[in-house]
Amino acid sequence: MSKRITIIQGHPDPRGQHFGNALAHAYGEGASAAGHEVKFIEVAKLAFPLLRSAEDFYLGTTPQDITAAQDAIRWADHLLIVYPLWHGHFPALFHAFLEQTFRPGFAVQGGQAEMPKKLLRGKTARIVVTMGMPGPFYRWYYRAHSAKSLKRNILQFSGISPINVTFVGGLGAGAVSGQPLETFERDYPFVANARVRERWLNKLRAFGQQAH
Repeated sequence: MSKRITIIQGHPDPRGQHFGNALAHAYGEGASAAGHEVKFIEVAKLAFPLLRSAEDFYLGTTPQDITAAQDAIRWADHLLIVYPLWHGHFPALFHAFLEQTFRPGFAVQGGQAEMPKKLLRGKTARIVVTMGMPGPFYRWYYRAHSAKSLKRNILQFSGISPINVTFVGGLGAGAVSGQPLETFERDYPFVANARVRERWLNKLRAFGQQAH
């Protein structure tokens, strides 16, 4: 059965040249090939301000680009959310997007004196986090703090479930250091080489085909 899928690309660089962008597009290619409908939200290309007060969060006017993003999320049966790990958490722009988007009236409904009604029930999601360190190290040593926060405090709080999480590690270290990637791969074997990256792309295509 075909599904409606919205892919949220959370990298703040609008050039779209990072491996996370490639993973998101691979997922979309697989989903489209399997007959699923796909929409993309590129957070880096949206225009919205920071929320600076509780009044803004609860009562402020929702920016036009955020309203369009909310419509795309509301439309979807399944979400793919891709973001890079920066300072152990979300990039600031992606965090600002989550604050603007998952607001009362869209994500939940109800006052402080009652349990909020979850408005996004019936949807499922997959979170993909890209990072420089090995994925298992982030999962077990750092306890995957940002992914757990997104899963529990935002998505599940809104009613989205089940949620799968994938960590893609060993990315980008050569470019950051200025050392050629092939040399960096030799000196630091945890860095994902071309074969590893292609396996990840194929894995995301398979996830997309399954809308999983």
